Amino acid sequence: MKRPLDIIQYPHLTEKSVNMVEEENKLVFIVDEKSNKEQVKWAVEKEFGVTIVDVKTMNTMKGNKKAIVKLSKEDNAIDIATRLGML
Repeated sequence: MKRPLDIIQYPHLTEKSVNMVEEENKLVFIVDEKSNKEQVKWAVEKEFGVTIVDVKTMNTMKGNKKAIVKLSKEDNAIDIATRLGML
C-alpha cells in the first residue's frame, strides 16, 4: 500500500499558489503522475489531518501532475503552508 508521501511529492510554490493559500484556502502540490483525485485527497487528509472538499488535477508543461486541493472551512491552509515552509 502506498504512503501519503508516495503520492504527494512536494508543494508547488509560485506567487499564484501562495495567493490561493491566503485567499481561497487551497493548497497546491506536485503529485505522483499515476495518482487520481481520490488518492490525492486520501494522501493530503492522512498526512496533514485536514478535510478536503475538492481536488482538481492537471498536467503541467514540464510533464508534472499538479493538484489543487480545497480545504474545508474548519481547516486553515495558511497553517499547513507555514508548516511546509511555503509562507
